[in-house]
Amino acid sequence: MKDLWVEKYRPSTVDGYVFIDQSQREQVESWIRAGNIPHLLFHGSSGTGKTTLAKILINQLGVDEYDVLYANGSKEGRKIEWVDKLVNFCQTMPFGQFKVVLIDEADYMNLHSVQPALRNLMEDFSDSVRFILTCNYPNKIIEPIHSRCQSLQIVKADHTEFTARVATILVEEGVEFDLDTLDTYVKATYPDLRKCIQMVQQHSTTGKLHNPREGSTGIGEWKIDCVELFKAGSVREARALLCSQAHSEDMDEMFRWMYDNVELFGKTVEQQDEAIKIIRNGIVNAGMVADAEINLSATLIELSQL
Repeated sequence: MKDLWVEKYRPSTVDGYVFIDQSQREQVESWIRAGNIPHLLFHGSSGTGKTTLAKILINQLGVDEYDVLYANGSKEGRKIEWVDKLVNFCQTMPFGQFKVVLIDEADYMNLHSVQPALRNLMEDFSDSVRFILTCNYPNKIIEPIHSRCQSLQIVKADHTEFTARVATILVEEGVEFDLDTLDTYVKATYPDLRKCIQMVQQHSTTGKLHNPREGSTGIGEWKIDCVELFKAGSVREARALLCSQAHSEDMDEMFRWMYDNVELFGKTVEQQDEAIKIIRNGIVNAGMVADAEINLSATLIELSQL
């Protein structure tokens, strides 16, 4: 645990970053060759590498560390007073060609005060400041900001690539593991690669990747237990566990997790197609039912009957 693997294996150059979309690699490389970038909006699922790509650009463009302001939209970006800090930063002359404001979780910035103010800053200081925004939900970013940014959707890696990247880290660290145990971690965390790397490090302190139930960390990661129950065919127990952990505000995430791991509910392509339709119906019904837990439970029952 001396080094955090998430940071140790975070790529610092384009060559070390895995692009799912080749056209995005070409676009990023063209910015680096030109030595300049527009305002950018990176969006995609958690842990897919949005902030990593932003930091790669800052690094390879040679932006001075004093010309970079990091912020978290879910913390600073909720109050209009924070904009004063941005204004002060933008008003001073850069040491290099331009300054960069990197705002993570920009979709949490206040819609009615902070985001409109940010729109004006993007225009007023466009000669000397570049804004890079990362978010999970681009629909929560106001349209005037979208129009001022070039957007890139950071696509999640498929299960095979995701598993291979985690396995490579385990091999580099000399950690013994079996594929079935690793597969459980992947299914519990996909597509959040950052979360998966953190969890396997936490359960590899003895030099072997352990099942959480065998370890002594006691983190109580219910998704791990849920995946194991599904894989063992204990569908009723898995359903009970999933419903006990689900809150009404988490339903979107629950259905998305089931979709990302659709192979748990069907071995054949036809079964998986049917599972996707059942999950879709569960999402549609979620907006109409009085009890979200009952709807989730009913959806899981339908999936188990496949």
